[in-house]
Amino acid sequence: MAQQETTREQKSIVSDVTHHENAESIDGDDGTTGNEIRQEYTSSESSLKKKRAVKRAGDAEKGILKPIKLSKSDLYKPPTNEELNQLKETENLFHSSLLRMQIEELLKEVRLKEKRRNCIDAFLHEVKNVLSSIPETSVTDITDQSWLPRDVKVPFLQVPYNVKGKFCFLPPLSVKVVGSYLLDMCVKPDITVDVAITMPKEILQDKDNLNQRYHRKRALYLSHIASYLAKNELFESVKFGYMNSNHLKPVLLIKPKGKDVKLLTVRLLASAPQGFFKLGRFLPSKNNIRSAWFMEQSLSQEGVNDPPTPHYNNSILTDLVLEQHLHFLFNAATDFPGMKDGVAILKVWLRQRELDKGFGSFSGFIASMLVAYLVSKHKINKMMSGYQILRNVLQFLATTDLTENGITMAQNKDDSAPSLAEFHQAFDVVMVDPSGYVNLCAEMTASKYKQVQFEAKQSMEILDDKTTDGFQMLLMTPKPFVRTFDHVFFIKNLVKLQGTCKKMNLLNEMMDHGGNYIVAALPYIVSVLLRGLGQRVQLFSHSLIETPEWAISEDPPKHKDIKFLTFGLLLNSEFCTIVLDRGPQADNPEAVEFRTFWGQKSELRRFQDGAICEAVVWQAETMCEKRLIQEQIIQYLLELHADIPSSSLSYVGGLLDSIIKVKDEPLGTGEEESVAVIKSYDDLSRKLWNLEELPLTVTSVQGTHPALRYTDVFPPVCVKPDYACYKKTKDKSLLPLEDKPCPVYIPALTVICHMEGSGKWPQDKEAIKRIKAAFHIRLTELLNQQHQLLCRPTATHVDVYKDGYVFRIQVAYHREPLILKEVITPEGMLKYKDTDESLKLETDTIHRPYLTSTLHGLQQQFPAYSGTCRLAKRWIRAQLLGDFISEECTDLMVAFLFLHPAPHTPPSSPQVGLLRFLHLLATFDWKNNPLIVNLNGDIKDVEYPEIKNDFLTIRSQLPVLFIATPKDRKGSMWTKEQPSAQAPFLEKK
Repeated sequence: MAQQETTREQKSIVSDVTHHENAESIDGDDGTTGNEIRQEYTSSESSLKKKRAVKRAGDAEKGILKPIKLSKSDLYKPPTNEELNQLKETENLFHSSLLRMQIEELLKEVRLKEKRRNCIDAFLHEVKNVLSSIPETSVTDITDQSWLPRDVKVPFLQVPYNVKGKFCFLPPLSVKVVGSYLLDMCVKPDITVDVAITMPKEILQDKDNLNQRYHRKRALYLSHIASYLAKNELFESVKFGYMNSNHLKPVLLIKPKGKDVKLLTVRLLASAPQGFFKLGRFLPSKNNIRSAWFMEQSLSQEGVNDPPTPHYNNSILTDLVLEQHLHFLFNAATDFPGMKDGVAILKVWLRQRELDKGFGSFSGFIASMLVAYLVSKHKINKMMSGYQILRNVLQFLATTDLTENGITMAQNKDDSAPSLAEFHQAFDVVMVDPSGYVNLCAEMTASKYKQVQFEAKQSMEILDDKTTDGFQMLLMTPKPFVRTFDHVFFIKNLVKLQGTCKKMNLLNEMMDHGGNYIVAALPYIVSVLLRGLGQRVQLFSHSLIETPEWAISEDPPKHKDIKFLTFGLLLNSEFCTIVLDRGPQADNPEAVEFRTFWGQKSELRRFQDGAICEAVVWQAETMCEKRLIQEQIIQYLLELHADIPSSSLSYVGGLLDSIIKVKDEPLGTGEEESVAVIKSYDDLSRKLWNLEELPLTVTSVQGTHPALRYTDVFPPVCVKPDYACYKKTKDKSLLPLEDKPCPVYIPALTVICHMEGSGKWPQDKEAIKRIKAAFHIRLTELLNQQHQLLCRPTATHVDVYKDGYVFRIQVAYHREPLILKEVITPEGMLKYKDTDESLKLETDTIHRPYLTSTLHGLQQQFPAYSGTCRLAKRWIRAQLLGDFISEECTDLMVAFLFLHPAPHTPPSSPQVGLLRFLHLLATFDWKNNPLIVNLNGDIKDVEYPEIKNDFLTIRSQLPVLFIATPKDRKGSMWTKEQPSAQAPFLEKK
């Protein structure tokens, strides 16, 4: 009964707040503060919890809680429905109870504490008092701004300057808190509170929707407010900024003084009274910017055949529906505590991927509205937790393409409201708000939404992968632009984009975006490059334009003040190195379009199947040059279609290639040299397998040198001796002459040759060494006789000179390590014990060959693995750490980036691979976690916890840097000796 009464009371309070005319305002009509209204609204949700807590702490003295004494009945009481649901949810949704606890702790960190809320509420109350006391001004023309103080500039680019209309300042009609703060959905560390200041209708005129009149009145209104707030000692700073970097929507940013409200920003938004403008004036097909006014031409043809201005119209509409959006979110959040948690988690997810700030971003507000939409469509029910909301939203984004099939939140749709088809015709991405008139994603480009969709798909895969720490990957690991994309390039000198707009006939788009030539040209540049790159990229996106805030005494930043635009390419390793793009057949109608698009690059070619087709060929010989074909394509297309010269382009795809170049001509980075070494090794391996007259059969031939797994920093180059510098001995060896230059050093590439087991093998370790020496001599004779190879035998190996390389063949017997472990006790008993000699032999003949062959296969799967390893080794040696971190250790850490790339995709360029390698070194918790490298997928999902448990059990006995592999799960053989705990990247831990 008590619970039922509480529920009724809660519904009654929520109903009162919902129907209260000014429920979202700072102050209520009855004089109550915003804090009191909020407390009344939220108190019912936690009343039972508080009562129980008070009851349990009834005997507490001076705030010190005493242990709770439970009766026997309470101790063995069966779990409640709530506890059973929580256990079931943990079992079904979370991989472990740890994930649930991690999310709960995250929410505690990002949500506002009650004490801080009280301070913010008090500050907002003071802000309202200050705003209501600002004096009026006399009526002047919009262009007459002499009444403004000299130290205050209008936060608007007034181009063209002349515009009709009158303006005067009158006190705000209302001051209301809107957005996430009132709904308790904002997250730390940076708290932004949106306050809507409704301008009196006496300031506005009927035709203020035309030619930026409304926008300029907003700017003048905020300018007058700024001039008075700047004099008030209550505020630490008063600055201007743009709403989501949209220069048509300036806002006033104020920061309070005091530690209690640190990192708080109050954003003042000026808006028209609700209902002042008819929403039908701002349909996507309507025009509200006259071409004659924008071009400063004669007004005789004003309004005739002017193009629609959907983005401009949408910027006004968003001001007219602020309260409607707030009520929509409030209704969705009513009786739904999980929604606050879900939105908070989503905001963290977006922030880690740099998707939530800037022009055309997928902001936290859009995420909140999307959650409310899914609630209205019953795809999210009000019993779900924050984690379930996250999964449902990610699933929706991953499977729904809003560039093709938009959504609408309008339930009772107005007949005069535009259809989804009209929205799609005007905008790239469509998400219509509850009014049916506003597109919440109006400024988002299709490529940016594709990135959001791509990230959602990846995140779902990570959440479903039981071997990955989903919480760490999704919510704790940042994904900056340069570490997300394989190649990055920048367009500088953005003034050049004015010429782009002229070249692409984008005058209408410039009008629609208030003269912002960067925003007007961006979608068209992206579409041209996407078409040219085709299958070479799996994702192509751009950074979000962010305009910094500025002092009220400064002029607003101009479009050219944006230093550069950043673009990212996520390469498709299967197609990105292809040098020829095949087009349609010559007699196909599409061939004309192909030739128009590619210009002089297009040429006719006959292919092996007999077809004569249009084609484009790119100049690239080495793998290094093939990786940068995308740069050639982008430079060519930007100059051809956008009038952007290559001097305005900065491509960062092979910035570090120069430090792993093997030789100057041709300009390669060692891939060809590595392939040549492997080719020669494979031929030698076949010759060893097919040798005749050997006493025992060869069972395996495995290389161990880094060059044979593509990870040698500078792979050996084929060296042909200059015989004029040598003299031949009787055994056909070459001795250098004293008066000639010193011969070139040729590194020896170690190859392990295992011989079959036989009863003829001795059981004494010294005898085995002599048998192996005999095998080396015999191999020398047979290789010389059967294949005319120059060989030099020794007791421990035989060096073979072949194709300009030296291969050092070492014969191995599989039982030798075991024999070396034999120890005779004083009692005469035979025991087996690891010795330094046996461990070294086992590593050299078993583990290192296995690792080399495995990583050789990894290179076949991921072409960027070789370059990444070599760059990583160059960096390690540049830090003077080469003596502490072995080559095998580096190879395995890099392999981890490719086999376990979450939250990224496997690197497709060495450059981004190195950046991720450095991030791994800097952030991985070596002290508490093993680095598990699942080579060939031999470690099953259920075995991951076992490896981690074993690691934690004997952590103090293990190396400071622990790497587990399928063949080495408990010892970390490659890091046993080094590095020590004093290694720089380990000291930080």
